[in-house]
Amino acid sequence: MNLKKFLMASGLSMVLVLGACGGDEDAGTDEPATEEDSGASSGDVDAEGIAQSTCASCHGEDFSGAVGPALAGTSLSEDEFEETVRNGSGQMPAYSEDQINNEELSALYTFFSEQ
Repeated sequence: MNLKKFLMASGLSMVLVLGACGGDEDAGTDEPATEEDSGASSGDVDAEGIAQSTCASCHGEDFSGAVGPALAGTSLSEDEFEETVRNGSGQMPAYSEDQINNEELSALYTFFSEQ
């Protein structure tokens, strides 16, 4: 019975130690991300990164269109683009300012319109 308790305690200890060692490399650092670290493409905003993580699944990896229409070289005005993103359109969901803030939204528009 003591061997069983020893093995359980050892297993639990290993889980705790391994769990404490894993995780995000940046966790616990108080240093702000630099432009080089974040891959910023428009000011302090990584528009391409946001586009890849938020838009590419519906609009295509190169944003030339898929389930959703093409975003690359968009013909929408910035106001129309913002209206569509904030309120959704057809199958596209709406994105609140908590999800994509105004600075990011403006950077996304610039990113897409310059492609």
